[in-house]
Amino acid sequence: MIWQDVSRTMVVALLVFMASSRAAPGQEQGAPEPAKKPAAESSVTIYNGFATVRQTVPMNLHQGLNTVSFADITAQADPESVTLRDPEGKRRLAIREQNYRNDPLSEGLLLSLFEGETIQFRVTENNQTKVVPGKIIRSGYVPGSAYALGQIPVPEFDRWGRPYTPAIPAPGDTPIVEMNDGIRFGLPGQPLFPSLKDDTILKPTMHWVIDTDAAGPVNAELSYLTDGMDWHADYNFISPEKEEIAAITGWITLSNTTGKQFTDARIKVIAGDVRRVTRPRYDRQMVSQSLSAAAGGMQPGAAEKTFDEYHLYTLTHPATIRGNETKQVEFVRASNVRTTRTYTYDAMFDSDQQIQQYWRFSGQPIAEQRLGASANTKVRIWREAANTEEDGLGIPLPKGAIRFYRRDDDGRVEFVGSNTIDHTPKNEPIRVPTGNAFDLVGEHKQTDFKYDATGKTITESFEIRLRNRKEAPVTITAVEHLFRWNNWEIIEKSQEFKKVDARTIEFPAEVPADGEKVITYTVKYTW
Repeated sequence: MIWQDVSRTMVVALLVFMASSRAAPGQEQGAPEPAKKPAAESSVTIYNGFATVRQTVPMNLHQGLNTVSFADITAQADPESVTLRDPEGKRRLAIREQNYRNDPLSEGLLLSLFEGETIQFRVTENNQTKVVPGKIIRSGYVPGSAYALGQIPVPEFDRWGRPYTPAIPAPGDTPIVEMNDGIRFGLPGQPLFPSLKDDTILKPTMHWVIDTDAAGPVNAELSYLTDGMDWHADYNFISPEKEEIAAITGWITLSNTTGKQFTDARIKVIAGDVRRVTRPRYDRQMVSQSLSAAAGGMQPGAAEKTFDEYHLYTLTHPATIRGNETKQVEFVRASNVRTTRTYTYDAMFDSDQQIQQYWRFSGQPIAEQRLGASANTKVRIWREAANTEEDGLGIPLPKGAIRFYRRDDDGRVEFVGSNTIDHTPKNEPIRVPTGNAFDLVGEHKQTDFKYDATGKTITESFEIRLRNRKEAPVTITAVEHLFRWNNWEIIEKSQEFKKVDARTIEFPAEVPADGEKVITYTVKYTW
């Protein structure tokens, strides 16, 4: 009986000793046990295409140098941006050396580790499976993160220095295996690997040599930039069939392709145009990132504040963003927002850019008559909102897609057009084109053209016809571009016009129901 009690005591003591001898996750063998992990594990601030990640790394360090491994990091981390600190400020944490391993265990990696060695392959031929040996002459594996997996193509530059992305190349060369019957290109079957090599990793891992001036546990704060996080804003405007009062809902759409899951993380997004400068690498280029974010003010799911020169929005509840997941959160809801619908007829809409390019490089008046002869016939629809509190909105609206719907008399919502808006501050108007009107037609005709090279003048006359086939009158604004030269004068006109800028005038016209409005004018250019 006494012997049984002694034996039982020895077994318990042995188990306790074995448990205490194991290295904890994230620590090298023989390192101290990590500190207790706090409840708030991570926070993420998302921009377009990248993010700032802050994580808690529990460690128990010796005074002096410590070797620590941390495997809970993204597969697209920017190692140059890593910072590690004690958030309580009680000790110094200095990273003396850092190694970022981003070749997680895969078939290609194992093939490369066993190059020059013979392994077994499971081969199926004629419905029969057998195991045969094969020597790996070449693995075909190209190490190096997402490019090796064929996920991120290499950016290149054309002869003008503009970046473009070529077709994704095949990730590595074809494996070469020496079999009993000769050399084969490609794997003969499923490879059966021996035990893992010592230097293999299962997840992207940071290896640090950390110098500290005080021993003991610490919940260190790790922060770094990572690619693979993205988000954008979307807005839906829903109006009744014959009214312009809209109800608005807005969404934040988050996407995560970093290779890591963020569990119960505090999520923030920033609105504004922030420049991120990085070294040119296989998966990055030196670019100015345009950031989208969610609007505040009337939002149920995000809190907004001014942050530096931008707007920062924090989701009100922690969220889990899984790998390769797209998540949507409603962030703005408003009703009784006053909107307006306007129409413009721009005869040069399709050719104006070409005309401006010609004028910019020629340095001479444009005397080619045919440029004013043909014209576009479509009348564009514009949707506008003042974005003020008086009009039911009055909040900063970040860049995103805006969609317009109308509710039919049967109660169903029908899509009537969409576009995108740039970052729009409070009290700045929203104005976007959403399509072309079916029942409105424009006609633009050059009625006279005179070019006097000796007198250095061009005189040109136009007739604009605006037709309305609706059952109610509408206002159509005819937009005219005086593109031939910068010195011009309207010498004849059938009605008053508004000068928009140095080369653009507008004629607002009331067009009766099922009727027509005719506008004529003559412009004289001198140089």
